Amino acid sequence: MVVTHFTLSSSSSTFLSSPLQPKLKHLPSLTKRPNLLHLNNKPLPLRVTSLSVPQCDTSLPPAVQTFWQWLRDEGVVSSKTLAKPALVPEGMGLVANRDIARNEVVLEVPKRLWINPDAVSASEIGNVCSGLKPWVSVALFLLREKSRDDSKWRLYFDILPETTDSPVFWSEEELDELQGTQLLSTTMGVKEYVESEFQKVEQEIILPNKKLFPSPITLDDFFWAFGILRSRAFSRLRNQSLVLIPFADFINHSSSVTTEEHAWEIKGAAGLFSWDYLFSIRSPLSVKAGEQVYIQYDLNKSNAELALDYGFIESKANRNAFTLTLQISESDPFYGDKLDIAESNGMGETAYFDIFLDCSLPAQMIPYLRLVALGGTDAFLLESIFRNSVWGFLDLPVSRANEELICRVVRDACKAALSAYPTTLEEDEKLMDSELDPRLGIAVGIRAGEKKVLQHIDSIFKDRESELDILEYYQERRLKDLGLSGELGDIIFWEK
Repeated sequence: MVVTHFTLSSSSSTFLSSPLQPKLKHLPSLTKRPNLLHLNNKPLPLRVTSLSVPQCDTSLPPAVQTFWQWLRDEGVVSSKTLAKPALVPEGMGLVANRDIARNEVVLEVPKRLWINPDAVSASEIGNVCSGLKPWVSVALFLLREKSRDDSKWRLYFDILPETTDSPVFWSEEELDELQGTQLLSTTMGVKEYVESEFQKVEQEIILPNKKLFPSPITLDDFFWAFGILRSRAFSRLRNQSLVLIPFADFINHSSSVTTEEHAWEIKGAAGLFSWDYLFSIRSPLSVKAGEQVYIQYDLNKSNAELALDYGFIESKANRNAFTLTLQISESDPFYGDKLDIAESNGMGETAYFDIFLDCSLPAQMIPYLRLVALGGTDAFLLESIFRNSVWGFLDLPVSRANEELICRVVRDACKAALSAYPTTLEEDEKLMDSELDPRLGIAVGIRAGEKKVLQHIDSIFKDRESELDILEYYQERRLKDLGLSGELGDIIFWEK
């Protein structure tokens, strides 16, 4: 894993550009709502219902048309289904059959068609996969089912993409365009992690169980399954850590959707004569007939995370981020005291701060910086007598020397990070004005975004440096609290 170290103690400082944590597409708020089915004694008009089922566009690839027919045969597509597959700028998406109101149900998929850890447990490989990470077990299940002609999901696998534009699948030449970015180190770290997981599962599960895995599974196959789960899986569904939902995963993301309240798990009709849990998507926006139906994948992900997970980025400024990692050095003479204070306030030896463009700094970042930089004549604040109150003191400037140090260290770190890029921000912005290959567009957008955030951070601490002479520090505040300092900061002497 490629990392960049900077150092910060009472005389210097440590920044570690660490990889972003992998995440899967998730649904943060799932409210169970009943789905009411009205029955009467009259026979169901099967002929009429069949005619009202949305028809698939014959211009779509044959595999998609066959998949749509499978959904109809499974009872997933009915007259209540308000969207159907279509070719859209993103590739494949869902368009409205008719006008759809906000919060109206667009589609429902029964649990029997979900691909999740429960499906793995109920399969022939359930026992041998029981001790694996959920995503690894589902990845093996995907690959095994994909190789079987009699798989229930055969037609679903036929329409899944062979790759995505995630940097995980980029060539060496394409990755060179990410030189200097945190996304590059993140990508390399993820690739090493996936390869390590494959080597482990190959030796412990695949090779010892050739009867269960008769078809060879390669590292490339494993990366494919990882990419599918990364880009298409939903999570937080009724204790589900991740789940693939055929048909529902056609739906694309739009930055114009500002809520993640779109998915529900309900109990309802899953066919003519059966009931099951249903994955239900409601449109977060009003949609006109023929328009694409969108959801919001994740409001809090940075562009680097969007690129890694889904293979796209947004143009919104606040999607651009840079992760600063601060660390209390073990060589710091006050290491033990500082670590104790950090842990007492919910932090640790290392702290990660995601800083977004045009947004305020994370609330805990400045106090943590001041703690790491404490030394010299300020070290008295580390004494046990101040242990319960020192974090409150760190919310405000401690001393000119301490404040000057954190400004200098952060600004130096920003300049060092900016110098690692092979291009300037101006050059990137000029490229962005032209037509770029999707992957090059992602790389240039990420480079430019990180540079803007670094400049944003530098400007914050540059402004702070200009205020050093007018800031009020701990000793001045203390004297005022004791009534020993006047309004202009002059010390008051009391004569006997």
